[in-house]
Amino acid sequence: MTHLSTSSHYSVRNEAGFRSGLEQKIAEELESLGIQYRYEMDVLNYVQPARAAKYHPDFLLPNGIVIEAKGRFLTKDRQKQLFVKKQHPLIDVRFVFSRAATRISKQSRTSYAMWCDRYGFPYADLSIPPEWLDAPVNTASLEAIEAARMKPNLEDF
Repeated sequence: MTHLSTSSHYSVRNEAGFRSGLEQKIAEELESLGIQYRYEMDVLNYVQPARAAKYHPDFLLPNGIVIEAKGRFLTKDRQKQLFVKKQHPLIDVRFVFSRAATRISKQSRTSYAMWCDRYGFPYADLSIPPEWLDAPVNTASLEAIEAARMKPNLEDF
């Protein structure tokens, strides 16, 4: 009756065009009362408040290199690593994948290796390269790791 066209970015809708039976019920109530409404046509922007999070590196080598062993490299893992890199750029995080050529999703052409290249993370397949193990001590990384152990001040974000 009086609702305007909806956005199409939601994929699961019922036959009436609503994402849930409750939404459909409310629309029917509004229509029976003769009240005009707009259904999912507006976009409201907001910022999620900062929250403190913890990261447990898989392996910390004595030379200051952090090794992350990954079979699956999920979106939440990639986001976490970008947050850590942005907030602690001196920490030397490297990945060992079971298969670096794996795509990050079925819909993407980007592989784990390509993602690492794009964001500046060294990576290897299946085992830690000897040159990583023999690398000199990275004092800056070790100091950054020590500093990162302290709780963040959320007002800084």
